Amino acid sequence: MGKRTRIVLYALSLVTMLAMVTLIIFSHGRQSGAPAKDALSETDISSTEEPVQIPEAEEAEETEAADGQNGIQNDTEQEETDKQAEAGNTEGDGSTTLIFAGDVLFANAFKSNYDASGIEKVIEPQLLQELQDADIFMVNNEFPFSNRGEPMEDKQFTFCCDPKYVKALNEMGVDIVSLANNHTLDYGRDALSDTFTTLDGAGILYAGAGETKERAYELQIIEKNGKKFGFLAASRVVPESNWKVEERTPGMLTAYDDTKLVQLIKEARSECDFLSVYIHWGVEYDAYPQDYQTKIATDCFNAGADLILGAHTHCLQGISYISGKPVFYSLGNFVFGQNIDKTAAVKVQVSSDGTVSYGLLPVYAAGGTTKLMDTNSASALYQYMTQISDGVTIGADGKIN
Repeated sequence: MGKRTRIVLYALSLVTMLAMVTLIIFSHGRQSGAPAKDALSETDISSTEEPVQIPEAEEAEETEAADGQNGIQNDTEQEETDKQAEAGNTEGDGSTTLIFAGDVLFANAFKSNYDASGIEKVIEPQLLQELQDADIFMVNNEFPFSNRGEPMEDKQFTFCCDPKYVKALNEMGVDIVSLANNHTLDYGRDALSDTFTTLDGAGILYAGAGETKERAYELQIIEKNGKKFGFLAASRVVPESNWKVEERTPGMLTAYDDTKLVQLIKEARSECDFLSVYIHWGVEYDAYPQDYQTKIATDCFNAGADLILGAHTHCLQGISYISGKPVFYSLGNFVFGQNIDKTAAVKVQVSSDGTVSYGLLPVYAAGGTTKLMDTNSASALYQYMTQISDGVTIGADGKIN
């Protein structure tokens, strides 16, 4: 065999041996799992041994959908919480919302609108919802409910309304009214008695007047969220002295001499957690209180009242704090005639721990419909109220500081 042939055969044998060694090493490595898988082996394994995987795009879409659904649910829950908080019906924290408004008269403008389109023509829906959502809503009822009696002689303005319209108070969400004012006896004592019967039949409490002295003096209590809210009412304005319940019945509690009112407040202090006193007083269309209003307010606070509200002036009067508690000297008109340039209702939040905050609901009326003001008008009202008040500022949100 030639040298060339032997070299070729030797080379081939070396190659063969090298190939066999490589194959053995490779086979041993696969069994031990050392080498990485290639693309083909990854595909085979995923299709035969692993669970079916959701492509990333689809998984992302499902995740987003789930997140969106959770978001909708959370938003809905939050909206409900916000609504409850705004309305005062916060079962979780036990807070209570009270709203107080001024003079209410069911006369020509009211009857025309109510007969045509119901309560939403008297009070616009947004404001109406606010009133209905309050735990307690109180107004000054500036007229008797009756179809009996004759108008008082020599009195410039006399008011009366058919008892069938009491349902409008229910629809407004009114829980209690003051009957201590200078129009309650416009149509005589029978008409006042009819008013008691009408309000009783509608389930609406009344303060400041009664068939007897005891009823006129009686503390009215409404229980909400584990607290007792008390209400008293009196008038410092009557056309004749015999409107006083002490002189003739039925009649009303008056406050020309506030001795009796002060006594009732002291007695009421132990019967309720929060005591509001509604007083008819002041000079009509005067934005500033008389000295006697401040004196009566001071006497009432010293006796234990928590809040004092006023009516009669047919315009807003200022706010002041006496011994750390607020007096709203007059809330003006609320449902009264065709137009009201500016007025306000007071919104009170009483928390479960007794903390109290106050704010204004800015209101006006046009065409006999009472409405909430827009932002610009509300801002002007808050500035005006700050101007005529004593040491009080009203923020852009209506909160009283």
